[in-house]
Amino acid sequence: MARWMLKRCSADIKDLSRKTSISEIIISILVNRGIKTEEEIIKFMNPKLENLHNPMIMKDMDKGTAIIKNAIEEGKKIVVYGDYDCDGIISTYILYSALTRAGADVKYHIPDRITEGYGINSDSIKVLKEEGYEVIITCDNGIAAIEQIKFAKELGMTVVITDHHDIPFVTLENGERQFVVPEADAVINPKQYDCSYPFKMLCGAGVAFKFVQVLYKNFNIPKEEAYEFMEYAAIGTICDVVDLTGENRIIAKIGLGMLNSTANIGIKALIKETSLEGKKLNSYHIGFVIGPCINATGRLESAILALRLLLSIEEEEAQELAKKLHNLNSERQDMTVDSVNKIIEMIECSEMRKDKVLVVYKPDVHESIAGIVAGRLKERYNVPAIVLTQGEKMPKGSGRSIEEYNMFEELIKCKELMEKFGGHPLAAGLSIKEENIDFLRKALNSSCSLKEEDIIPKIRIDRQLHLNEISFKLIEDIEKLEPFGKANSSPIFAEKNVTIFRVYLIGKDKNILKLFCRPNGSFEKLDAICFDGGEKFKEMISETYGEEKLLQMLNNGPMDLKMDLIFSPSINEYNGNISLQLVVKDFRLSNV
Repeated sequence: MARWMLKRCSADIKDLSRKTSISEIIISILVNRGIKTEEEIIKFMNPKLENLHNPMIMKDMDKGTAIIKNAIEEGKKIVVYGDYDCDGIISTYILYSALTRAGADVKYHIPDRITEGYGINSDSIKVLKEEGYEVIITCDNGIAAIEQIKFAKELGMTVVITDHHDIPFVTLENGERQFVVPEADAVINPKQYDCSYPFKMLCGAGVAFKFVQVLYKNFNIPKEEAYEFMEYAAIGTICDVVDLTGENRIIAKIGLGMLNSTANIGIKALIKETSLEGKKLNSYHIGFVIGPCINATGRLESAILALRLLLSIEEEEAQELAKKLHNLNSERQDMTVDSVNKIIEMIECSEMRKDKVLVVYKPDVHESIAGIVAGRLKERYNVPAIVLTQGEKMPKGSGRSIEEYNMFEELIKCKELMEKFGGHPLAAGLSIKEENIDFLRKALNSSCSLKEEDIIPKIRIDRQLHLNEISFKLIEDIEKLEPFGKANSSPIFAEKNVTIFRVYLIGKDKNILKLFCRPNGSFEKLDAICFDGGEKFKEMISETYGEEKLLQMLNNGPMDLKMDLIFSPSINEYNGNISLQLVVKDFRLSNV
């Protein structure tokens, strides 16, 4: 049973509503997200290009762009060294396209996930040097490549890093952390402690976009051409799950608008292939349809396929590549479901079911989906989960965590058991010898301080909302808060003592719960639907009122049921009819 938690506002909602001419409901949502002043609210609700920060504030931006400008003018061979996830592919596209526009002798290199691994690979650097490449510019990686960049410098290469990941550190004997930055010619990453750039949460594509703004200015290319990359930066921003606040909100909001009328042949082909043609694209479509197709190439085949799609100038080629990406994503989805089901069976039939930190070794799981599978386990059991598979040299895998457990900090305590690891509080990657896996499982669980209440799922409610407050205008106002994502989730509301006068179980498996509700003091009907809510409803009614009462309800018998609902208001379009509808996230009987 999930714990319902109502967020509390700490601001004068009525006054802010009056000053901004925005409804109290919307103001309370914004205040819950830390947007509490009149100025912050107006900026959030009206994302504008002029509110983007000056990219020159970013440490080494002047130095890095000058290096690339000089290299272009001197005819040096430049390589854009990217990454194989969606943000890395998009970042590579942005830099490669911009450098080409500026007249560079440039090629791109995206590493193979299996043979080269994440980040810069020393063998690949050696090959690039032998091919005559003198300058490397990274995107979405490089900040942790201490040895590899040292090697590149020893070969006489020039290296510019553009990245957004956390800065690596070593722990001194006194427990203090000493941050370590590669000895590149320029390091552009807003997360550097001595970087005064005011917004630290850009993704790799966001940093690449800022780089292009300055590069184009240095080449006297119109700034409007740099802004054209915002639609691509929006894809990277949404898919890399960075906070959709501040500059990220501006990039995502404006970029989404551009994507809805994109001229990119490859993106248009992918939109058509995924049956999104004619729909207004939002953050869901990018994060859960378009992005996964781009990501699937780097997981199962080669990320170059996705990059070629973005660079396509022939419609026939774009259609073929879009179909390939869509098929790869379908294959990835099937592999994920199969792996998750097998691992759940393993857990349920073993002592692991009692663990507060799941560490699962399944050699035949494709290593590219280990993180996705770990995420599914985390969602099912609401505990931290690490999934390990058989790598080329030793087991390797990924972990996903819950808010109450800092996975990176806990792995630091067990660093002697692993060959390699990295990450942040909610996610990590590691390599480990097979004989140490059980030791790691035991160590993480013995030191785990999670209490029973910590692993109870939590639903955070934005505010109580009476059903008679729900209207088409409210839904229109909520849509203005888009794009939704990390730090700006789709609002969730709740109401107590809702009168339910009809119940239906629908769908092929009869597991979709449909409720007919009445707003208090009204004879109006409001539909509510809860996907996968059928079994829970049957158990709840049977345990409380008995099987006979349940059957009576399901057979349209008279009822006066009172329920508490957590929901999102939505619009239901069916057979040409448009009506208001609640999408129910959770429910319970009132006063029971």
